[in-house]
This record gives sequence, C-alpha cells and structure tokens, in this order.
Amino acid sequence: MKKFFINIPLLALCTTLTVVSCNTSKNLNTNLPKDISERPADEDSQKYEQAQLDKIKASIESEALKEKCTDASEWTFAPMGAKACGGPQQYVAYPKKIETTLLPRIEDYTQKVKTFNEKYNITSDCMMLIPPTSIKCIAGKAMLIMAEQ
Repeated sequence: MKKFFINIPLLALCTTLTVVSCNTSKNLNTNLPKDISERPADEDSQKYEQAQLDKIKASIESEALKEKCTDASEWTFAPMGAKACGGPQQYVAYPKKIETTLLPRIEDYTQKVKTFNEKYNITSDCMMLIPPTSIKCIAGKAMLIMAEQ
C-alpha cells in the first residue's frame, strides 16, 4: 500500500512534465527565415519577375476598367510599358477623375518594364506604336480610336 502512494505523486510528476514539455515546443521564433517550401522556386528568375509585372499590369487595367464609360470627354489615355527598342508597349484608357492615383502607377510599371528589359536583354519587334487619336464609349467601355479607324 505504501508503494501505491509513492507511485501516484511520481505518475503526477511525469504527467505534468510531459504536458509542459509538449506545450513549450509550440513557441515559434518569428526571426527564423521562411521555410523553403513557402518560397517560390524561381523567386530570382526572369519568369518570376515577368509574373510580377503581369500582376501590376492587370491591376492597372482592372482599375481603369472599373468605371463605365458614358462620356468620352471624361476619359483620357496614357502610354504604358516599354518596348526594348523604345516606345510604349500599349496605350491604356482611364477616367480623368482617377488620373492622380493611376498615372503614377502606370509610370512606375513602365520604369519596371524598362529595368526588366535591360536586366534580361529583352528584344522586341521595334515597331512603333501609333498613339490613339481619341476615345469612344462603346457599350459602357472606353475604346481607343486609332488614326486608321
């Protein structure tokens, strides 16, 4: 009977130590580097940087397209992107009321494309893109009108 009373505190002590030791392993050190499985495989590659540029471009285009075009005089356009030989990759139409927020993003994107082109020695078709002459609202969307249209 005496051994039985000695085993109970010993069992309680072992149980307490087990619970405490399991609980302390949950403390995470936030200063540790990210797990390699969470990092994109090609973070420093041309493909990764192109994907980042594509995201920025899509974001700019979607912001410009949020507004319905009802009056073409309330819209304008700007060159966007950069060809390796020089000149813009495209023109984008956007409402004048968001010009102060959108234009710096377009310029930032264009500069990033220029840097990308230089870094990876990108070549392009070197065809000059003619700027649009005006904007028309067709079915609620702003359409860029070129000289030949």
